[in-house]
Amino acid sequence: MSVDILHCPPEVTSAMDVEETPSHITNLYTDNPSKCLDAVKKLKNAVIGSNRQKNLALRQGVLPRILELLTDNSVDKEIRQEACIILGSLVKGTIENVREVVDANAVPTLIGVLSNDDEKLVEYTLNCLTTIFSHSFTPRDIIYVVHDLIIRLLTLMNHSVANQISVATILSHCCITSEHQFILAALGVVEHVAALLASTSTKVQMPAITCLTAMAYKNENVSSVIAKTRHGDMFVQDMLVTLIGRNKPYQMQLTVARCLTYLHRGNALAATDPKIQMKTLPCLVRMCSKEFGLETRIIAAETLAYLIEVDQELQSIAAISNHLIPTLAEYLKCQPLLLKPLMGSNIEMIQAAFLAFASLASNDEHIRKRIIDTENLMERVVTGLDDPNESVALAAVRCLHSLSRSVHQLRTTFKDHSVYKPLMKLLQHPNNDILNVASSTLCNLLLEFSPSKEPILEAGAVEILCSLTRHEDVGLRLNGIWALMNVAFQADQRVKSQILRTLGTDQIFRLLSDSTTRVVMKTLGLLRNLISAPHIDEIMELYGKQIMQATILILEGDHEPDVKEQALCMLSNISDGVAAKEFIMTNEDVLKKITSYLAHSNHKLVTAAVLCVSHLAWKDEDGATDRQAKLKEMGVQKLLHQLITSADAALFERVKTALNQFSPN
Repeated sequence: MSVDILHCPPEVTSAMDVEETPSHITNLYTDNPSKCLDAVKKLKNAVIGSNRQKNLALRQGVLPRILELLTDNSVDKEIRQEACIILGSLVKGTIENVREVVDANAVPTLIGVLSNDDEKLVEYTLNCLTTIFSHSFTPRDIIYVVHDLIIRLLTLMNHSVANQISVATILSHCCITSEHQFILAALGVVEHVAALLASTSTKVQMPAITCLTAMAYKNENVSSVIAKTRHGDMFVQDMLVTLIGRNKPYQMQLTVARCLTYLHRGNALAATDPKIQMKTLPCLVRMCSKEFGLETRIIAAETLAYLIEVDQELQSIAAISNHLIPTLAEYLKCQPLLLKPLMGSNIEMIQAAFLAFASLASNDEHIRKRIIDTENLMERVVTGLDDPNESVALAAVRCLHSLSRSVHQLRTTFKDHSVYKPLMKLLQHPNNDILNVASSTLCNLLLEFSPSKEPILEAGAVEILCSLTRHEDVGLRLNGIWALMNVAFQADQRVKSQILRTLGTDQIFRLLSDSTTRVVMKTLGLLRNLISAPHIDEIMELYGKQIMQATILILEGDHEPDVKEQALCMLSNISDGVAAKEFIMTNEDVLKKITSYLAHSNHKLVTAAVLCVSHLAWKDEDGATDRQAKLKEMGVQKLLHQLITSADAALFERVKTALNQFSPN
């Protein structure tokens, strides 16, 4: 038997081209072993290398017979091998060909063949499965469902080099979820794949690296297992470093860099580790340059963005490495945005550049300035926000979000480019990821010193932000209330009243009852800003009853000290009003709460309570004597005297100020 025929002989091709029922198709169904073998060989020679012949064979309905021959133990083994080669060729055709094979239940059939004693047949079967599992529509979960299949695959890995390549590739394709990663790690896949790294064959090493990369992605536990695993006297992480050198194929260097990146982000390798700073980062930066192909440059930039995303030192190193910023700027010149629809690699180039810029600019002001000063870059970012392709728009708004952390740029560049206009459009976007980043960016643009704040409010921001607080996505609820808190800071009474009117007290109570602590904290922050000077009395006159109810809700609830501190700070703001003080003084429950916090073990809560007392007892204001008498009656002055010995300097000063308000007995 020969399986090395790569091209159809002319006479076979011409025979298949004629509109007839070929004899070898008919002979596939014969009981004569010799004729059947001759038929499968002719069919094999026809379909290999020709999508037209693959389509013709499938139209002639041969697939069920091929699967039948493959699984029939009574059939000669050479026929079964040839049938498997045919199936392997069919799945190397069009997507439609693969779907037809998968829909014919071929995957379970092929998995069943793996228990056969014919090693050559098993090898062909693994090769066929490798191709099938490379397609996302294949039922990949099946390898975790079939009993002991993964163990069987690992055993087969030892039988041949071809099996090593196929099994490692299959496991890579089928490692999609964190559950998959945990199962593979628990079954010893890391140890088996680590052994392949020691191979002298690049064809074996590459799928092994890819498998480890898939297992490490966003999984701290599995990343730790990989980093701590040894093969012989070497750790896997050290074996990987030997494969990232410039003497290795660039595809291997890039794949290793991705694997080490995932190990770092999985907290298995520190940012200061030389394998990250001296090997991974320089490799990725270098592969962003023009000397490499588009696909390599795209993957390199995206991986680099992920590598440096959360570490300021890595961001600083990358920013000064190999002219990275101008190199990434070249990505944006591949095709003018919006002049015509972006296609394929153009989309990915622009997306990768924006993501890399977003990571570079997330912390350092100097890096932000270098990026913004790059010619036409801000124009590209702003234009990218309007791009109809969601991946480009999302990457652009992430970039803008990082740049918006700059106080200087908010006051200058962002104003010059009117970035709020396309950003406001994104707040109507159906994609939650885009909504999340856009609303986070808007939080920055609504800071008190931002020139964009007023035009954003005029464009209807309050209504949009209030609607976000009602969103089922907790991130959007948080961003909505956070942005409103920024809007309310030092705002005029008109804006504050608009927020309270649009948001509504019912929604405020819902937000204060939110299961996410940060949402509760920002809601309290909003209320603090709403009832700050000089509008305390006016706001309390309109909404005082509801605001007091909200405060009591928090103080009586089961909340962290930081949350209750915010509620006490709200009371402190209220007590700093003139007429507003009476909302506290006439509420016995609130006064008792404030008094109880003077004896609390948490110094932050004590300090906040002391500030409330200080404002209530302030001697220069009308009615101070009556308020002081009430507080003395409740034992407040006595508790303050007990606190005067506090070693906490801030608390001591607050207590001293509060005691000074009380008239001597």
